[in-house]
Amino acid sequence: MVVIGFDPGTAITGYGILNKGEDGISIIEYGALTTPSGWGIGRRLNYLFDQVSSLLDLYNPDVVVMENIFFNKNIKTAINIGQAQGVIILAAEQHQKEISILTPLEVKLSVVGYGRATKNQIQYMVKEILKLKDIPKPDDVADALALCISYIYKQEGC
Repeated sequence: MVVIGFDPGTAITGYGILNKGEDGISIIEYGALTTPSGWGIGRRLNYLFDQVSSLLDLYNPDVVVMENIFFNKNIKTAINIGQAQGVIILAAEQHQKEISILTPLEVKLSVVGYGRATKNQIQYMVKEILKLKDIPKPDDVADALALCISYIYKQEGC
């Protein structure tokens, strides 16, 4: 099973692609899709759509995973995340991919085992679970990988 996770944003969208096979979880690829600060919102969202579509074409994942948007005190940030998430959902739908939206609590519980885990704890566990030398950067990438891990664990009943 190939799982692609996205931590959406209009400036930086982290992504991670994992494979769950008989030998466990393996990394296919991870990275960040970034847009220049001078680009307008339309250009940023169009670029994000094109890049996400390319990843879906290239890796043909079984499922696209994202985190449920939680209330954010910064309304502008919440709107930007929602816009990016909408573009990713559209690309996934056009590629006829299953879409799974996880809550922050689900991710924290499955990756760390503690519902109030910090961002640092989640990042550390991503590094350990995937046997990486370093924590993936930027943070959005580690978050996207955590989403993939959480989805896989959820499917296994962990």
